[in-house]
Amino acid sequence: MAHHGLSMREAPRSHASVAGPEAGTPMVAHEGGNSSGEFAFTLNLTDVSSGWTELRAVKNKAQRWVFEALELIRNRLPFPLLGLDSDNDSAFINHQLYRYCMAEGVTFTRSRPSRKNDNCFVEQKNWAVARRAVGYARYDTEEEVRIMNELYDVLRLYVNFFQPSAKLVSKERIGSKVIKHYDTPKTPCQRLLESICVDEATKEALRQAYETLNPADLKRRIDRLKIKLERCHKKKNEARKAANREPSFV
Repeated sequence: MAHHGLSMREAPRSHASVAGPEAGTPMVAHEGGNSSGEFAFTLNLTDVSSGWTELRAVKNKAQRWVFEALELIRNRLPFPLLGLDSDNDSAFINHQLYRYCMAEGVTFTRSRPSRKNDNCFVEQKNWAVARRAVGYARYDTEEEVRIMNELYDVLRLYVNFFQPSAKLVSKERIGSKVIKHYDTPKTPCQRLLESICVDEATKEALRQAYETLNPADLKRRIDRLKIKLERCHKKKNEARKAANREPSFV
């Protein structure tokens, strides 16, 4: 079993990475409340240190599609992938991905069973980025997956370069109350530019990429792609309802 070769984390990660960027990977299911048959999933890689987030839709959880999505995301990350932490889903806990990580020098760990908070950084992005973009509808066609990836390709730029978020720095218990302390909100790009773990060539590439982007234009493109996905979903459902109403002849 691939489980036996993987280290299990005993607790959620610290709020700041000291060794450099790492990523976590639970998946978002797009079953629309109906878990029968095949449906799409969104793979989410989130860097714990900076909050940099990459999304990729796959048509199901087959290892082949998940592995392809992981390689695509890894190739466009602005930093080397040092570690990969997943939940206990068989889409990740398999010999192919385990051998790949060992060969590439990527530390591969898994969370504790039934402890979703072990992947709290990624779970938060699943809602704040993926769910807010595509909602809770059922997506189960190749056309829908294609449009979702068009949307994610634009959304990654908008989120990573222009959407600041605060990070939890510490927690303090006073009597029965827990007071949380946060840092100043920053974008993932800003956190990478300030990181001592990121080399200067990568930082310069990020600065150049930032100069070519227009947040207002990105937001308009995102809104158009959301509408395109909604129309595709509606057209699919209408076609299926019409097919079910057609009389059958023996």
